[in-house]
Amino acid sequence: MIKSMTGYGKAITETKQKKITVEIKSLNSKQLDINTKLPWLYKEKEIEIRNMISQNLDRGKVDFSIMFDNIDEEYIPVINLQAVKNYYMQMKDISEELGVEFESNILATIMRLPETMKSERQELNAEEWQVASTQIREALSMLDLYRIEEGKALEQDLNSSLARILKSLENLGTFEEGRMTKARERLLSLLEENVRPENIDMNRFEQELIFYLEKFDINEEKVRLRKHCEYFTETMNSPAPNGKVLGFIAQEMGREINTIGSKANDATIQKLVVMMKDDLEKIKEQALNIL
Repeated sequence: MIKSMTGYGKAITETKQKKITVEIKSLNSKQLDINTKLPWLYKEKEIEIRNMISQNLDRGKVDFSIMFDNIDEEYIPVINLQAVKNYYMQMKDISEELGVEFESNILATIMRLPETMKSERQELNAEEWQVASTQIREALSMLDLYRIEEGKALEQDLNSSLARILKSLENLGTFEEGRMTKARERLLSLLEENVRPENIDMNRFEQELIFYLEKFDINEEKVRLRKHCEYFTETMNSPAPNGKVLGFIAQEMGREINTIGSKANDATIQKLVVMMKDDLEKIKEQALNIL
């Protein structure tokens, strides 16, 4: 079974004080890259949250966030009474010293001065963290299910591409025998054009022809490519994560296809090689998004 690295999970719950939303999404990446967006209340839990994510997700670029619909209520505005009194007394003394009328609405001016308001920050209690951690696990579970469903779609595409490569590989055999015959006829024709027929040693020609055609024999590459395709299918059916292994197998498949192309010496076989390369590129692109 394969899983995609693309996934999304979201969990929402409500307490008496707030509505908590946990959201997590992931994209493909070579390693596990976690980016967190947390309100100040949860900063102390960042390491624990990262550990929860890393224990559940093997790879991917992960964006994680916790949000509150009423986050402003975390900051309860309180008048700093002592600061206001000090400002008031200082202004009153200054007005008396300068002989300036002390206005009754001076409080409106004072309240715009620094430190007249302060915020009472709440502490994260154990009960709320228990609720939030449960939501985090739920969001991670949803993301994992999303990855599984995406993986099923990837598997269908990969199987289709593999089937086409194997079909092209099967079709190669149709043209191989004719390819050897054409090569023999072409070489014999060139020989007859440049050497008198009575001077041609056919036994020597046949021996040299065998050595020549051996260089263009693609049977070994065909066998290895078929084995690589079988191994690719077996790996897809193995437990995740298996994306890196699939990528390595695809590279080996590419080497065999390229070798077949270099040995082909036949236009029809080259067309089949191009088709196999096209399907292999699709496989490589899909493999980049496999966990």
